[in-house]
Amino acid sequence: MRRPSPPSGGPLADWMELTKPRITLMVLLTAGIGILLAAPARPDLELVASALLGTWLVAAGSSALNHALEHELDALMVRTAGRPVASGRMAARAAIAFGLLLGCGGLLLLAWRVNWTTAILGLVAFLGYVVVYTPLKVRSSLATIVGAVPGAIPPMMGWTAVTGELQAGAWVLFGILFLWQLPHFLAIAWMCREDYARAGFPMLPVVQPNGHSTARQMVLYSAALIPVSLGPVVLGLAGQGYLAGALVLGLGYTALGVAFARTRSDLAARRVLLASVLYLPAVLGVLAVDRIV
Repeated sequence: MRRPSPPSGGPLADWMELTKPRITLMVLLTAGIGILLAAPARPDLELVASALLGTWLVAAGSSALNHALEHELDALMVRTAGRPVASGRMAARAAIAFGLLLGCGGLLLLAWRVNWTTAILGLVAFLGYVVVYTPLKVRSSLATIVGAVPGAIPPMMGWTAVTGELQAGAWVLFGILFLWQLPHFLAIAWMCREDYARAGFPMLPVVQPNGHSTARQMVLYSAALIPVSLGPVVLGLAGQGYLAGALVLGLGYTALGVAFARTRSDLAARRVLLASVLYLPAVLGVLAVDRIV
């Protein structure tokens, strides 16, 4: 395997890459939606800032630890061989120290400036990602489902930051994020199945290469997302504008999952991946606009 050339951004870019900026940006957006839906008309801006910063620190810290813990396997994959630790540009112990500093700092900030409920949720997400999901990836294809749990917790953290308790709205947001992730990661796993097989990750497309199970689960989860995404309407958190938008987006996402099930091609998987990348900001954006307007 030819290893990608090291990035030219320098050490600062490597430290930033450890935090997985695109993932942590999504974490911020979803936590923000939780705050928006649960907050009173004029929320405490200091509380909001502390909640968002603490949530970002927890997500960034767990991402850095994931870089360190998986660096030997990442080095075997074309998609990840250029990462700072996998490429040898950074020592694993440095990434571990960085990850612990960020993660623990975020948890302390949440406990000190926000509330214990949000801090406990942050701890569950942190441990779920680092201690449960990361080791499970090399043992079972179920890791994809397990990993979707910590990935769906940030909007709950946003919600509890302003309410102090888990309510129905927080669970609906959890359900949307949980179900959205699964077709997204299944599409990636299908397109990168040879890479994952080389590194020893038993992803579903690796252990069942005919793609039947991957396709079935992709359709199942994307279809289940449609009724769950209507939860904000049922709870009175959104109106008819969001209802229409969520239905259109959900049906489109599911249709592409069905198209993949028919062909099980890399092109169809890529379309599901693209749709997933567009779906989340779109549905959250419609939800935010509907809430504000």
